[in-house]
Amino acid sequence: MADSYFSAQWNSSQQGLIVPVKSATVYAAMEQSLFLGGELIPVVNAPNGVLQVPELAEVTASSLAGGTITTDVSNTVPTDTKNTITADLIAARSVIRDLGNVDPAEIGRMLGLAVAKKFDQSVYTALDGATASTTDSEPLTIDAIFDAVQQIRGQGEQGQLFSVVTPAGATAILKEIGTAAYAGSDTFQAEALRRGLIGSLAGVQFFVSSYISTANTTGYIFGKDALRIAMQKNVDLEVGRRIEAVGVDCVASLHAAVGMIDATRAVKLINV
Repeated sequence: MADSYFSAQWNSSQQGLIVPVKSATVYAAMEQSLFLGGELIPVVNAPNGVLQVPELAEVTASSLAGGTITTDVSNTVPTDTKNTITADLIAARSVIRDLGNVDPAEIGRMLGLAVAKKFDQSVYTALDGATASTTDSEPLTIDAIFDAVQQIRGQGEQGQLFSVVTPAGATAILKEIGTAAYAGSDTFQAEALRRGLIGSLAGVQFFVSSYISTANTTGYIFGKDALRIAMQKNVDLEVGRRIEAVGVDCVASLHAAVGMIDATRAVKLINV
């Protein structure tokens, strides 16, 4: 009877703890990560943890003269390349002690930030496999961005392009926008300098991340078809009693991985 009572008491307190910690964890991870939401890189569910993404080669269409068509359209079978992405386990763990005098929601927030940072870093590792920019500059310039866009458009990518740059790269661009050369573009210049955001430039939506750590790399420009995210289970949190710590274990986890599908639809901005 006593065991049942204490078990019920623990289950009740566990439920009271998991709600604020889990909500803070998930919120922080989704807010901090540029990629978990799927807006920049498509997210594909992979219930068994393995995703196979086919990359189909370009085919050539036939042109038959109208009115006197006497032949069938030729059958073209596109070659395909199988890309396999296996989900990784990304996790962060902390102990909330009974007498720790710490806000549980703050613990959840830190766990969410840790998971988001680790996943975004894995995205930049994948983007390191992108085609290198044909123009190098130090610091990053607007001309270099236009040249990189020309390079990726020349490979047939006509969709929306995104870019993630380092804080130093973003600062260099904003300083260039602030010069007299762009004084005639009143709205663009004023908004960029007022908000400290690049926004959209050369048809590319810009974002800033402090997690890019590859040497001599200022950032990346890519289209949606360049990469895919295999998602087995998005950010979650589990809580379990840990008696030797006189507290509870809080473990934030993410089962996902990102893979490069078509490196020609992405450009790495290299400064040397």
